[in-house]
Amino acid sequence: MFTQEGLTHMFFNMFAVFMFGRILESVWGSKRFVIYYMVTGIGAALLYSLVSWYGYHNMQEEFYAFQNTPDPGLLAEFLRARLGGIPNDLVSFIDGWTNQPNSQEYIKTAEAIYQNVIQGYVNVPMIGASGAVFGILLAFGMLFPNTELFLMFIPIPIKAKYFVLFYGAAELYLGIQNQVGDNVAHFAHLGGMLFGFFMIRYWSKHSKRFY
Repeated sequence: MFTQEGLTHMFFNMFAVFMFGRILESVWGSKRFVIYYMVTGIGAALLYSLVSWYGYHNMQEEFYAFQNTPDPGLLAEFLRARLGGIPNDLVSFIDGWTNQPNSQEYIKTAEAIYQNVIQGYVNVPMIGASGAVFGILLAFGMLFPNTELFLMFIPIPIKAKYFVLFYGAAELYLGIQNQVGDNVAHFAHLGGMLFGFFMIRYWSKHSKRFY
């Protein structure tokens, strides 16, 4: 939450915190705002980790299926699905294996390729405050649903509630699509919104006893 990918990443996250967070802090007070910010950020990490574990589990199942029936076609399909295509240095490997389908040397190398791709998936770190920022956007949309916002470069007003709904739907769509090369943690954004929604609902019913 306190590590950003670069100055641009940090600027847009902190700009959103400044624009929307200061309004929420003026309503809730500093203590409740900090609690909300931390919980939504941690909630974002939890949901992202759960989704990542599910993806890892599926990849391991594909690997076990491959071990039962080693086949160059399965490896090619796995690489296309996980890497968006077959790397040039592996095209000749798959062609060679196709010509020698029972070669144990090819099979062992293919298993190592599977494991390298899986480890590459597991070892990608998630950084940034975007999960908490999306929690802030959700809170603003819930507390000030009819406030009109002007999006950058689009001089058309849109109510906060519609802006938040559109943004949430877009993140859900992009997260499910899971396009190769997309390095945005969409489910972390959704996790921040989800935990924020439940916190605000809880506070609305227990406004006098939360901390």
